[in-house]
Amino acid sequence: MSLFLIVALPFLGALLPGLMNTAGRAACAGVTFTVTLAALIGLLTNLPAVLAGEVVTTGFDWIPVLGLNVTLMLDGLGFFFACLILGIGLLIITYARFYLAREDNMGEFFTYLLLFQGAMVGIVLSDNILLLLVFWELTSLSSFLLIGFWKHLPEGRQGALMALTVTGMGGLAMIGGMLILGNIVGSYDLSVILQHRDMIQASPLYLPALLLILLGCFTKSAQFPFHFWLPHAMAAPTPVSAYLHSATMVKAGIFLMARMWPVLSGTPEWFMIVTSAGLITMVLGAVIGLFKHDLKALLAFSTVSHLGLITMLLGTGTAFGAMAAVFHILNHATFKAALFMSTGIIDHETHTRDIRRLGGLRKLMPITFVIATIAALSMAGIPLLNGFLSKEMMLEEAGHTVLFSSPYLVPVLATIGSLFSAAYCFRLISHTFLGPVRDDYPAHPHDPPLGLYGPPALLVVLVVVIGIAPFLVEPFVRTVTATVLGDAASLSKAHIKIWHGLVPAVFMSIAAVVGGLIMLAAFKPALRLWDAAPRPEAKSIFDAIIFACVGLAQRITHTLHDGAFTRYAAIFGVTVVAYGTFAWHTGTIGAATRTPQVATPVQYASWLMLVTATVGMAFLHRNRLLSLMLIGIVGLIVSVGFVFFSAPDLAMTQLTVEVVTIILLLLALNFLPNRTPVESSVVRRTRDIAVATVTGIAATVLSYHYLLRDTVAPSISDFHLANSYKGGGGTNVVNVILVDFRGFDTYGEIIVLGIAALLIYALTETLLGGPVRARLLNRKPDQPRSGNMHPMMMVVMTRVIMPVVLMVGFYIFWRGHNEPGGGFIAGLIVSIAVVMQYMASGFSWTSARLRYPYHGVIGAGVLVAGLTGIGSWFFAKPFLTSDFTYVRIPPFEKFELATAALFDLGVFLAVVGAVMLSLESFSRLARRAHVPDTEHPMDIDPSRNSDTVEA
Repeated sequence: MSLFLIVALPFLGALLPGLMNTAGRAACAGVTFTVTLAALIGLLTNLPAVLAGEVVTTGFDWIPVLGLNVTLMLDGLGFFFACLILGIGLLIITYARFYLAREDNMGEFFTYLLLFQGAMVGIVLSDNILLLLVFWELTSLSSFLLIGFWKHLPEGRQGALMALTVTGMGGLAMIGGMLILGNIVGSYDLSVILQHRDMIQASPLYLPALLLILLGCFTKSAQFPFHFWLPHAMAAPTPVSAYLHSATMVKAGIFLMARMWPVLSGTPEWFMIVTSAGLITMVLGAVIGLFKHDLKALLAFSTVSHLGLITMLLGTGTAFGAMAAVFHILNHATFKAALFMSTGIIDHETHTRDIRRLGGLRKLMPITFVIATIAALSMAGIPLLNGFLSKEMMLEEAGHTVLFSSPYLVPVLATIGSLFSAAYCFRLISHTFLGPVRDDYPAHPHDPPLGLYGPPALLVVLVVVIGIAPFLVEPFVRTVTATVLGDAASLSKAHIKIWHGLVPAVFMSIAAVVGGLIMLAAFKPALRLWDAAPRPEAKSIFDAIIFACVGLAQRITHTLHDGAFTRYAAIFGVTVVAYGTFAWHTGTIGAATRTPQVATPVQYASWLMLVTATVGMAFLHRNRLLSLMLIGIVGLIVSVGFVFFSAPDLAMTQLTVEVVTIILLLLALNFLPNRTPVESSVVRRTRDIAVATVTGIAATVLSYHYLLRDTVAPSISDFHLANSYKGGGGTNVVNVILVDFRGFDTYGEIIVLGIAALLIYALTETLLGGPVRARLLNRKPDQPRSGNMHPMMMVVMTRVIMPVVLMVGFYIFWRGHNEPGGGFIAGLIVSIAVVMQYMASGFSWTSARLRYPYHGVIGAGVLVAGLTGIGSWFFAKPFLTSDFTYVRIPPFEKFELATAALFDLGVFLAVVGAVMLSLESFSRLARRAHVPDTEHPMDIDPSRNSDTVEA
């Protein structure tokens, strides 16, 4: 299966659970399971190639200039993590189907889960670091939705915000580090970067890149000092916790460290930072976890500890350490997912996770007891279970690691961490399942149905099988490790065995297990000491830092952004003029190469009208109606200027835009006072006049000198003129630019235009439903209105010219590719024709004859334009690449057929829909404000007229 399809399946499948929500819980879980299974099967089709040491790649260039290529890569490491994500994902989906309550929105949950799953698969299969960063941030966003799924719980909301804040900030740092790497190598493709180890490590930017990338990895994988967010994420539903802690989000940082291992490891900086952080996290997480009474909190800190263990192994920089890290990633995923799901079963059946309220569950929940005990013993490192094997490898590697010139520091701390790890595992078993049966459980405990214990039971089977027969997984682990190392030869002496002889690691392991049992026996006095000991609380420190940052940001914002536009404009204007003046006096300007043209009296008159209208705006702006008229004059003179400079397209666009905007602004001004009150002092107005005058003079002088000189840089217009016809099939260069060369910009603009119209509509809905509605209903007209609001002459005239205007719009639309015109201008012309119907016959009469909602017209326009752009993908062309041909149908002359016409049709529909939806919104406000209207044109009610005649 294509790698693109493997990554896309979860995202496409995320649409299905919401649609299946009404079909029931089983349907939602079923479609989610099917989508994940399909992606897993597609992944497994590439297993033979991966085992053969091949790298499966696919992709295409998206924005080559920026190095942003959509390229995917599947090697041993990517396959390993993708298999964990999708395989354990199947078990989590099954478990969640029976775990979530009936009042939980299953469709919403599984939608979030699939989005998160797709983002994780995208991370591990990305070959381009910029694409990887996109998926990286998607995991933070989707995990935010999953952790905060139970919105009614304050701790859930707080945990989601904390996770998003920490991982999001780390992600921003990692973006910087990745960009530095790409800049060093000259490529943003991982497959290229991983081949330039010497170049990267010799660069003076290696250390900044390393620190920034590790910051992103440490925050995502909860390494010290960012370990605090992960336990607070346990407020999520247990299926989410099991998925995040075992196979997905927290493993993303581990994955990236393993992926970048070939080029970043092997230096003193890598060794010191990664090994130290992992070792501290391992010990700290284990110690804190022992004294937690909430089962999920205990497991959360155990995850922190084991992530530290894996990080420490990667930090050693040896082949054996990398192999131990890969093996423990596999083992940790199996026993940790099983433990979290077992905890969820206990919580589901007893209604509590507090160890102090449990005990004696061995007899009441025997199946859960067996599953949880085997998984916990594996995490404790007991022989014949998979956790023992990787823990022995970790201790073996720790015994040969020298940190800070001490050969004992790492072995001792690793043993201490293993000791506390064994202790909290033993505590979980004894305090939860052993002891006498109690009579004060919040709910009567009993084993759950198969749907809940089946998934963790399957994982426990893997725990036992791998522990007894490690040779079954050793070839695969070696393949994955070889991918991490970039060289399989260094693994020749590394093997996974149950018994390695009487090596130091055995005695360290025995000391950890025995010490764990002693710690369990002395738990009560140790707990009293722990509670009495002063220690910093990470959450309190985090909250204090966030509070201080928010307070500082608010003070800066309130100082610099006080809402005064004139102040912003003054600062901007003065800054630009100051820098421009400095550049003018310190630089050089060549002699003039052009001579000014002689202006005609008409041009002087037009310029005088423009200046007069502009100055009049400055002095008469408090009169809203007069200001609007002056704005219209400015727009008309600008249109004349476009005509003078041979830009008919711009002139037509400017004229139609002026007509439409003046009408819409008139409707808006209907709800505002006629005059604007004086709000600024004389001093401020004097300052504004001075700044505006200086800025205007500076702009005029610069423009004058610029127009008298030829530009040094070549103009892009030469390219457009040369390629408009042969590349876009049109002789109207302006239209070809809009629908072909820069069609993506136009596509974004019509989307923005549609959003603006929808926002106006939404604002209108809010006004009509809020306190403003009462003021509108009580608003009385200031002056008597005309009794003839819809004159017969105007009604008849608009009826007559409507088809004419539509024909003109049709003509303007079709000629746009070769002559002045196009979809945008045609849309404005048709909008004016429809607006005239509203003005002549009234809102009620016109809207009663509306066949298509304007929302749909906007959506249709964006959809048509988007589908036109997507169509080019089927011919291996970039988005919105147009094509054209010429046909001849007798007796007509030869004419052009271009796909750009379809894109222009989308522009046309979006413009018409946006303008008319805005007009409709203002008209609805006017009707509520006691502005009289009639359902009949010319203010004549035909039914009343006939009654009068009969009488």
